[in-house]
Amino acid sequence: MLNQQDILSTIHMIDQQNLDIRTITMGISLLDCCHSDPKVACEKIYDKITTSAQNLVKTGEDIEAEFGIPIVNKRISVTPIALVAGASDTDDYVPFAQALDRAAKETGVNFIGGFSALVQKGMARGDRNLIASIPEALAVTDLVCSSVNIGSTKAGINMDAVKLMGETVKACADRTAHQGGFGCAKLVVFCNAVEDNPFMAGAFHGVGEAERVINVGVSGPGVVHHALKAVKGQPFDVVAETIKKTAFRVTRMGQLVAQEASSRLGVPFGIVDLSLAPTPAIGDSVARILEEMGLEVCGTHGTTAALALLNDAVKKGGVMASSSVGGLSGAFIPVSEDEGMIAAARSGALTLEKLEAMTCVCSVGLDMIAVPGDTTAATISAIIADEAAIGMINQKTTAVRIIPAPGMKVGDTVEFGGLLGSAPVMPCHTGSAEEFVARGGRIPAPMHSLKN
Repeated sequence: MLNQQDILSTIHMIDQQNLDIRTITMGISLLDCCHSDPKVACEKIYDKITTSAQNLVKTGEDIEAEFGIPIVNKRISVTPIALVAGASDTDDYVPFAQALDRAAKETGVNFIGGFSALVQKGMARGDRNLIASIPEALAVTDLVCSSVNIGSTKAGINMDAVKLMGETVKACADRTAHQGGFGCAKLVVFCNAVEDNPFMAGAFHGVGEAERVINVGVSGPGVVHHALKAVKGQPFDVVAETIKKTAFRVTRMGQLVAQEASSRLGVPFGIVDLSLAPTPAIGDSVARILEEMGLEVCGTHGTTAALALLNDAVKKGGVMASSSVGGLSGAFIPVSEDEGMIAAARSGALTLEKLEAMTCVCSVGLDMIAVPGDTTAATISAIIADEAAIGMINQKTTAVRIIPAPGMKVGDTVEFGGLLGSAPVMPCHTGSAEEFVARGGRIPAPMHSLKN
């Protein structure tokens, strides 16, 4: 049985090893906010969010104070706006993003996710309108995050949407060029997106979810790194068992916070996402965990195998510690947000191609990667297609969050600050993918999608 003493035993991890609850995210359904008049719809969205989440931040702060557990972010995810705004007589969805931004600021949360569209098999009018609005929407708002799901194992890959998203990423970078292309840091392109992800920038509240729900994302790369120091040189089965035990303890803490938040807010508990989410802080790096296993530098041969072990052991340990594990759950490898990844990328040891290989065995995909500003939209689309293919074939969630940094070249660094860190500009292939991307259509779903 979960009790407070179980969690208090991990306090030294909080003090010394950067352990925290990365986020409490409240998912809110906006399906009842649909209206033919876009102004009315935006008012209903604002009212629904501010009423539902009015006590979210205070509740998180109260739990922090009572249990001594840092809760870094309080966030909101909503129904994909393409589904809600599609009922309105307008082609401009920027006002919907602005309504989300106002509501997020009123409630005091760090981010709000759900300026999203699901187009894995085709695009409706609302989907096209939302995608067209993304560059301006992310430029004129501060807290809004956007995502588009362009493929799935069941549906295949919508290559028309892939082409469009390459162009959208470029437009987003250009529209926020004065911020180093910061708008792209708030935009994720998914394959096999999940409905209960609490992590930004890809969080949205799926249509299969309840009216409101509380999802919690835990973290703890520093804790795992510290635990592995005690088994230096020992066999990999010992390494795996050590990670499993550590993930169990970390996830128990997340379960406590999730249950407390759910009870105090009167909102059903959804899931605990037990992902190892790094930060730019020293001692909070997934890359350093891999190096602790015996690699000289993250990115060298053996990195993919080490990451596969880490991801699997985290899942096995965490799933025993919570009544409901969900979201993405595994190890994130966002380059700009991981001190060890940044160092490896700057040294040239970690390349885009190696990162792509690593995404076959970990959570999400090519995350927070900066490439030269003159990278073409077709190249970005091709990168998205490659990553989506990995997700589609392997029946897992993959994603691309890439920043073609305006005016920057390989070797430069884009500074975002805070949890987003800094991204060294990495080279990508210069061979053209224009004709490949221009074909359009749909890459069919793999044979193993036919499970019925």
